[in-house]
Amino acid sequence: MSTISSDIDQLSINTIRTLSMDGVQKANSGHPGTPMALAPVTYGLWNNVLRYDPQQPLWPARDRFVLSCGHASMLLYSVLHLAGVRKLNDQQQPLDAPSISLDDLKNFRQLGSPCAGHPEHGDAAGIETTTGPLGQGVANSVGLAMAAKWLSARYDRPAFDLFDYNTYALCSDGDLMEGISSEAASLAAHLKLSNLCWIYDDNRITIEGRTDLAFTEDVGRRFEGHGWNVLHVDDANDLDAIASAFEAFKNTTDRPTLIVLRSIIGFGSPNKADSSGAHGSPLGPEEVALTKKAYGWPAEDFLVPEEVVQHFAAGVGARGQKLYAAWQANFEKYAAEHPELAAQVNTLLQGELPAGWDAHLPEFAADAKGLATRVSSGKVLNGLAQGLPWLVGGSADLAPSTMTMLNDVAADNPAANDPAADGAKMGHCSAENHGGRNLHFGIREHAMAAICNGLALSGLRSFGATFFVFTDYMRPSMRLSAIMHLPVMYVLTHDSIGLGEDGPTHQPVEQLAACRAIPGLIVLRPGDANEVKEAYRTVVSQGHRPAAMVLTRQALPTLDRKEYGPATGLARGAYILSEAAGGEPEAILIGTGSETTICLAAQKLLAADGVRARVVSMPSWELFEEQDQTYREEILPPQISARVAVEAGIAQGWDRYLGPQGRFVGMSSFGASAPIAVLYKHFGITPENVAQQAKEALGKG
Repeated sequence: MSTISSDIDQLSINTIRTLSMDGVQKANSGHPGTPMALAPVTYGLWNNVLRYDPQQPLWPARDRFVLSCGHASMLLYSVLHLAGVRKLNDQQQPLDAPSISLDDLKNFRQLGSPCAGHPEHGDAAGIETTTGPLGQGVANSVGLAMAAKWLSARYDRPAFDLFDYNTYALCSDGDLMEGISSEAASLAAHLKLSNLCWIYDDNRITIEGRTDLAFTEDVGRRFEGHGWNVLHVDDANDLDAIASAFEAFKNTTDRPTLIVLRSIIGFGSPNKADSSGAHGSPLGPEEVALTKKAYGWPAEDFLVPEEVVQHFAAGVGARGQKLYAAWQANFEKYAAEHPELAAQVNTLLQGELPAGWDAHLPEFAADAKGLATRVSSGKVLNGLAQGLPWLVGGSADLAPSTMTMLNDVAADNPAANDPAADGAKMGHCSAENHGGRNLHFGIREHAMAAICNGLALSGLRSFGATFFVFTDYMRPSMRLSAIMHLPVMYVLTHDSIGLGEDGPTHQPVEQLAACRAIPGLIVLRPGDANEVKEAYRTVVSQGHRPAAMVLTRQALPTLDRKEYGPATGLARGAYILSEAAGGEPEAILIGTGSETTICLAAQKLLAADGVRARVVSMPSWELFEEQDQTYREEILPPQISARVAVEAGIAQGWDRYLGPQGRFVGMSSFGASAPIAVLYKHFGITPENVAQQAKEALGKG
């Protein structure tokens, strides 16, 4: 059987291959082999299958293409260039300029180039997500596919199929070795995401050598066990077989599809004897020349034949333009017949918030007994869900503990009668109800966080919940949320030794420092119910970065804001909660979360001893650091050096606020298994110790 269906096909494939080789060689860095091997399937998908308009790269109904094996980034950059994908301006409108120019390809892996070593979302139109760590891209793709199903279930109407698009992910042996891919694949099968197709490059090569050094499983049978439709293409150069596999995927309506594509990684010319290093290194000038000769290709670098450009324009370009025009016309009819729904869709796609999105947030009256902040968080989330119809999320099998279940709105609530939102019916996302707003991730924290990124990339406001200690399982995805500026909310409960008897395996002590170390992640540890409300109001209103909501298991008093500073101060990261009585403060007590009330009790003990102390609530370092110097010094006057920070975590990072004379009351070890009151006394996190530390800092101890 002929493996190439026409000369123009071969010419197009070899253009992708040679651009990839040349880019890697000029940079003297990168991976040429995988782009060379996967050029045929990428060409076949883009030019013959993909529902994509290069002139409108943000078209909501476009198919998504995810290069999960991000080390093969030149493959993506080359096809974006050849397909003529347009560049976007700051308002995200297409320009008459290429997203990836030839000069960009020539500056692969160079500072300022959109052609980074691994694809970076936001650097260039056509890059749907940031893929670096293996497994992240395929897990993101599950979120992208879930979002398409969700949007379709919520907004499509008879004769208006607005969101019937597919998600394709190209993945490697490395992607499928990573545990996150199995977590994500299992959930995708459970949800019967028939709009999801993974193309597995079965080349049996990794960095160390052949995969059988550590990997001998039958991947196809594994995915059959998950419940996927598994197809096989025995030759990665067989365009007819590749086309048949994509057609079989489109005809599968009850499960996701895995195409097992057998390839031989591209190592250059047939004369190359030692291929052990070519997977992760340039071929070298001599090998590039020999390879081009084997292709019958001119020696010229970065050659793009004009007929290849025209071929892509007649393929994906013409097809996409026609599909986009038809969709636009259909959406105009939809807007005429369903104006409320269309307005919602437009608001969602523009990344904006609907009018009155925070109108249903609850009020919390002063209460000495109070609520656990995980409980008040659940109440606030439900208020948000009423005003923000595309708020979706769930927990890693812990919704009863994280309090993250979204409940149907009572019939007497006006939101229950809103025909546009259908917000009264939260529902549970399942294979039978893809539009449910309660997502059930199962015990899959790593995949949950990555899937939330995929949902956010689609315009949904997503949240994922678990116990705070398990952020150790989520950190790679949380880090990518921050890199991509995605407004994912992480609802993290059981935040300290305050969870008690479960013991040190479940008691987070170093996780606050770990989360605060992620640039761009807002970490908030609110101290009572009204700070919880303001925390959500603050992060939802921003919409361009993720947030970690760190919440207690134990009840905290709801403070009387007539006596204490207003909770709206949370938006500035730190504020004066209780000023010293009787004159200028001598000491400052800084608390977060459950330890804020310990500071208030210590303030009273100090006052009884004649020591004037200010109490500062500091729920978020990140927000505080964004304030101007005048405000920061107003809250923490530099002349007051006697400072005590109180937090049931480790001291790492607190030096910046305490200075050389400050003291820290918290943890310097792991926790223990015992009732909460016993633990706080055992570790010295008490009002008495806080007061003593303040006096010692003042030289009055």
